[in-house]
Amino acid sequence: MSAEPLKRPTESMEEPQKSEKAERGRSRIEWPYYSLDEASKLAKGIFDLGGNCQIDQLAGHLSQTATGGGFRLKVQAARTFGLVNSAQGQLTLTDLGSEIVDPDGDRQAKADAFMRVPLYSAIYEQFKGKTLPGIIGLENAMVHLGVAIKQKDKARQAFLRSAKEAGFFAFGASKLVFPIFPVPIHERTPKETQGPESSASPTLQATGSGKSVNGSEGAGGLDPLIQGLLNKLPDPSIPWTLEGRRKWLQLALGILDVMYTGAEEGKSLVVNVEIDSAK
Repeated sequence: MSAEPLKRPTESMEEPQKSEKAERGRSRIEWPYYSLDEASKLAKGIFDLGGNCQIDQLAGHLSQTATGGGFRLKVQAARTFGLVNSAQGQLTLTDLGSEIVDPDGDRQAKADAFMRVPLYSAIYEQFKGKTLPGIIGLENAMVHLGVAIKQKDKARQAFLRSAKEAGFFAFGASKLVFPIFPVPIHERTPKETQGPESSASPTLQATGSGKSVNGSEGAGGLDPLIQGLLNKLPDPSIPWTLEGRRKWLQLALGILDVMYTGAEEGKSLVVNVEIDSAK
């Protein structure tokens, strides 16, 4: 009895193998290969050229090759951070890109750019108020969110560099905390520009010791973190969007997580904005 010839595998047998290879080689969530500072340098180059230029012009200005893979990845990184728009070989700075090259607004712009990256904002939401896992745990979390297995190491390194550059590790590299920014003098309300002893503005009283996490005291005995949070409140006469309110409340939650202990393990507060369908 002769043996039957071997049959060629059917498409249904081959498809899982192709799918698995694609899963290992291509990420399902967007993240930049270069860090935030590298993307900011590219934005600065576009700014130097007037805020609008051709890709080859920018490459020449930065002494790089327009067709080089590294340069193209930097352009892609700047787009992912929300600093640059590109169309048909033309590069244009976004409003955020203009802010990040401005020394007076670059700190807050960097934090906003960091949160524009889908992977980074997802990691922030997952671990805010918690201790970041080690290398293996962080990479596994990224893979779970959609990073390709073969790219998890590069994604982790770019994430950690960008988080540090954006100011999210101000209280140590083991916890992500949204940065606090002082209100510029020219944007402060009359109440904020008056001294703590002014009779025209009542001083807020601290409910605790008035000392910060490092033992220092803020104005009026308030912890500097709380004082900075209060300084972020806009003047009541100025309209405040729901998204702006959500970001302020999210910042408040991050500060409370840093200042106070005793929260239930594995639980965290989340601020959501919902539209009232009845209105």
